[in-house]
Order: sequence, then structure tokens, then C-alpha cells
Amino acid sequence: MNIPLVDLKAQYRPLKGEILNGFERTLEGMYLFLGENVQAFEREFAEFCRVRHGIGVGDGTTALHLILRAMGIGPGDEVITVSHSFIATAEAIVLAGARPVFVDIDPATYLMDVSLVERKISSRTKAILPVHLYGQTVDMDPILQLARRRGLRVIEDACQAHGAEYKGRRAGGLGDAAAFSFYFSKNLGAYGEGGFVATNDDDLARKVRMLRDHGSERRYQHELLGMNARLDELQAVVLRAKLPYLEQWNEQRRRHAACYNQKLREFYLVTPREAAGNDHVYHLYVIRSDRRDELQAFLKSEGIGTGIHYPVPIHMQKSMAGVSYNGYDLPMTELVCSEILSLPMYPELTDEQIDFVAESVRAFSRQGVLQRS
Repeated sequence: MNIPLVDLKAQYRPLKGEILNGFERTLEGMYLFLGENVQAFEREFAEFCRVRHGIGVGDGTTALHLILRAMGIGPGDEVITVSHSFIATAEAIVLAGARPVFVDIDPATYLMDVSLVERKISSRTKAILPVHLYGQTVDMDPILQLARRRGLRVIEDACQAHGAEYKGRRAGGLGDAAAFSFYFSKNLGAYGEGGFVATNDDDLARKVRMLRDHGSERRYQHELLGMNARLDELQAVVLRAKLPYLEQWNEQRRRHAACYNQKLREFYLVTPREAAGNDHVYHLYVIRSDRRDELQAFLKSEGIGTGIHYPVPIHMQKSMAGVSYNGYDLPMTELVCSEILSLPMYPELTDEQIDFVAESVRAFSRQGVLQRS
């Protein structure tokens, strides 16, 4: 059996006619500059996130970058975040001229350890940037309370959390602003790249809209130094076609994760933990094993696709040398990055496929290779 980590074709087939018809209508009209699909999607996804404002941009990295700039965060400023994330989280901070300051992660959820944040605050700190990784939100109430007490902004990296909820509140509406990515493998993915800024802040929304369009509200009049970061009209066609199915797809992911948990519970590995009050949407299903590399190689030999998200922490990346501080003590981040493995996860995954993955892990265990983490 061949089981990919993500099967994009399985999702495309039932939507093919609707998407191609949408492309045809758009191309017949040839209104490709922030057209009706971008404008409609901005309203629809903002409503989905339960926020007042939504701004479509080119990708998730740009969404983070524009939020930082709209908040006036730049040279000499610091932003507290985590090293266990995709490099884009730190790139956006550095490209704004600020410096990322990393805290370690919670050993159960692999998300920001909120108990460590306050000790990292300095006179230069301007914002806290929690990352909702793998489909689960960070424990946000303590962060929001701390930020209010210390006069800091809170920016959600929600690029892997489309539809995730925290105590009944949806990712994207928890902080001052949130960034989403519509990279093609996300729970809500474009056919290429796309991003989104969600916020309830009227002034911040206005600034982000300007910054994504060369700092302009009126053509050829440029109040701010911005950039070309607009969401593409054809990508908006795809996203509008997919959005009505997102909650159904997320529920399928949750069912698959529950099935994995039940079938893998007897093995000496660590399965994902869903924190109390959270609705995890399982962008990725991530296990831990102290023999991760051997397990990954075995699963590959069985035709099972896996991934490692992410093998090298940001603070250990060559590109971060001289950018962030040296001498970070992030033992949990470094341990987790050496043990995590993502198993196949997508809405169209079948029970038969999940059974095969679990049986393959069982076969690996029978060989005496898998040891307790």
C-alpha cells in the first residue's frame, strides 16, 4: 500500500468542476486585481474567524511581516516567540528589523511554555508571538493577561490553525492580530501560495491593507512605504470553493487522530496531547519516538509517507547566527526536534490506511527496534 503524508489529489477531484468553473468565470471577466473573489473571501474568512477585518495577502510569512510593520515594530525592538516553528516565524520578525527572543516549549503540547515568557520581557520587548503549531492553539489567556499588564501586543501565528478553537474562541481572533498561511498542504490551502491577516483592530487593518498594496489607499498616492503583497484573484477562487468544507474536513481530521490514538496507544511512543479547552484541528499528526529515524526509514520501506516538522530548531539555523541571541537554553525544543515524526494526515484518509500505518508501527515494534521515549 502507498500512503502519502498528504494526498492533495483526493481533495481536488470532488471540487474540480466547481474550481474550474470559478477560474473560467474569473478569466472571462479578467478583473484580476483585488477582484470580487478576493473581496468576498476576505469577508467570508473573517466571518469564519469571528473577527471584523480580513486582509488577503501573498503568503503567511508576509502576513506576519505586515502585522509587525503595521504595529510599528522595527529596529531595536524585540518579539518573544518560539524556536520550534517553521523559519518564517523568525524571518518575519527579522525582516521587520526586530529581534526574535525565543522561549522553550511545553513538553506535552510542544507549544510555547507560557510560564517562561515573562522572564524574557525586557525594555525592548514590543510583542509576544505565540505559534499555534500542528493545529492546536497556545494557552492564550495567560499570555493575553501578561500582555495587558506589560503593555505588549499579541500576534498569533495561526498558519497551522485554521478553525482551531481555544475555550470556544477561534484562532485568529484571540490576540491583536493573526497571520494565516494558505500554503497548499494546509487545512485550508490554495493551489500555490496565499496568506491572510485577521484582526479586530480598525487602524491596524487599514495599515495592513495599505502596506500590502504599496502603501496606498488611492492609486498612485502612497502614504506608506509598502510592498506588493496582494492575494491573487485565482487563489481566492480556490479558497472560496474550499472554505465551506473546512469545518467538515477538520472534523474528519479529528476523527482520524482519535483513531490513530486508539490504535497506537499500546506502543512505546508518544501520541499527540490535546490540551483542555482546545479543539485541535490536526494540521499534522505528530508522534514522538527516541528511535525516530529508524521508524521513519521502516515506514518508508512500507510505502508510508512521513515528515519531520521541524528537524532543526530556528535558533540553531545558520541564518539566525548573529540575528538572535547566543546561548539559548531550550532543552525541550532540542529534544522534541530529535524525536518528532508526522504520520499521514488528511481528511480523505481511510480507515484501511490508518490500520495499515498502525500495523506497520506494530511490525516495527515487534522487531524490538522501538524503545520507550
